[in-house]
Amino acid sequence: MRDLDTPVLDNHLHLDPDNARGIEAVKDFARSGGTHLLVVNKPSWHLGVEAETGEDFRAVFERTLEIVDQAAKVLRGTAWPVLGVHPGLISRLVDERGFTPEEARDLMCAGIDVAAEYAADGKAVALKSGRPHYDVSDAVWEASNDVLEHTLAKGAETNVAVQLHTEMTDDLTDVADWAEEQGLPPERVVKHYAVGELAGVTPSVMCEKEYLEEAIETEEFFLMETDYVDDPDRPGAVMGPKTVPRRVDWLLSQGYDDAVRRAHVETPLAVYDVDTEATLD
Repeated sequence: MRDLDTPVLDNHLHLDPDNARGIEAVKDFARSGGTHLLVVNKPSWHLGVEAETGEDFRAVFERTLEIVDQAAKVLRGTAWPVLGVHPGLISRLVDERGFTPEEARDLMCAGIDVAAEYAADGKAVALKSGRPHYDVSDAVWEASNDVLEHTLAKGAETNVAVQLHTEMTDDLTDVADWAEEQGLPPERVVKHYAVGELAGVTPSVMCEKEYLEEAIETEEFFLMETDYVDDPDRPGAVMGPKTVPRRVDWLLSQGYDDAVRRAHVETPLAVYDVDTEATLD
């Protein structure tokens, strides 16, 4: 892979330092031309944490900070943590552990509060939350939206962005309205696993070529991601760590230099207040 001569950011991937490829995946990303990563903590139960209190999430966040520090050392740029509670936890709590939706909501909000402590200390550039992308009961949906709104409030309070895992949609204006009510600019809310067009908040576009072309045509802010899950049982899922650099190379070959700058310099600065050029070695 040739030198891309630009910051190259994967906006959403996971790293498992204990059970999967961990830093080896980061090396693949770097060798392919990648320079910066936003590393999202894996779902708590994937790291062996069955939380009973908000404090129980701290072990997940601390392990994530450790792997982010290691990743930063092998990149030409750096890596930043995104910390929070996966919205799918509510189904695990309600369906498998006997929580009521309200009890699950309260536990998840407590986990977000702990994540917000790290954000307030400058140790995370975004919080993670959302709502299930599958059918759930009305009570679970309402509780999930309560957690989402609580996270938006914490993002505003700590002055960081919020990354969301939600249903597949091209319209999150409802969430944008909630963000504004909480004092968080909607452009600082990011839908991960987005397609090319999205109303309301900033899309983090999965690196399918057609989605990227759609995002470019909108002339709006967008980010690029793989949602690499670093799972030994699913190697390469969802997309491999080499994908974003390869797509940037393709975009540049197609003459989309301005769009590459928008996705990898201008949008990260506007959304996360991170400077991918100043942090590039």
